[in-house]
Amino acid sequence: MPAALLLLPGLAAAHVLDADLSKLSRTDVFLTYLKLGFTHILPLGFDHVLFVVSLYLLEPRLKPVLWQATAFTVAHSITLGLAMYGVVSPPPTLVEPLIALSILFVAIENIVVERLNPWRVVVVFGFGLLHGLGFAGALTSLGLPRAMFVESLVAFNVGVELGQVAVILLAWLLIGRWAANKPWYKRRVLVPASVAIGLMAAYWTIERLS
Repeated sequence: MPAALLLLPGLAAAHVLDADLSKLSRTDVFLTYLKLGFTHILPLGFDHVLFVVSLYLLEPRLKPVLWQATAFTVAHSITLGLAMYGVVSPPPTLVEPLIALSILFVAIENIVVERLNPWRVVVVFGFGLLHGLGFAGALTSLGLPRAMFVESLVAFNVGVELGQVAVILLAWLLIGRWAANKPWYKRRVLVPASVAIGLMAAYWTIERLS
C-alpha cells in the first residue's frame, strides 16, 4: 500500500480560502463555497471518496446507489447544518476514527453479504450523520461569512453533493458499465477492491486513534 495514499486523507486540511469575501459579489461568494465543497470530496476527501465507492461496489448500477446516496445526502445535510449552527459539536478525535470505521464496516459488508439488503439505506443514513460532522470540521476551519451564512452553507453542501455524484459517475464508467453483470464481478472486482479499501480504513482507524 503506497505511503502516499495513506497520507491522502490529511490533504483535507489543505483547504485554503484565499479570497477576500468582502470584495466579492453574492454570486461569487456562493460559487466560492460551492467549489470548496466539491474539492472537499475531489481531490481532498479521499476517505469520503472510498466510502462512496464502497457503497457503489456491492450493486454496481446507478439506481441502487442513488437510493443510498439520497439517504446519505439527507443525513449529512442535517448534521452539517446543526454543527455549523453550534447545536452539536463532537470532538474531531471522536468523529474522524468513526468515519474510518464506517468505511471499514461497508467494505466488510461488501465481502460477506451476497446481495444488497434494503436495510443498508438505514445504515447509510446513520453513517451520513457521522460524515456530516466530518464535513463540518472542514467548513468550520474555513468559516462562513455572516452576511451569507445560510447561502454559503448551502453552497458548500451542494458542492459536496456534486463531488459525490462525480465519484458515482466515475465508478459507473470504470466499473459498472462493463463489469456489473459479469459472473466474475464479485471474485475479481468486488472482493479485491473491498479488501483494499477495508485495509486502508483499518489503518486510518488506528492512526486516528493514536
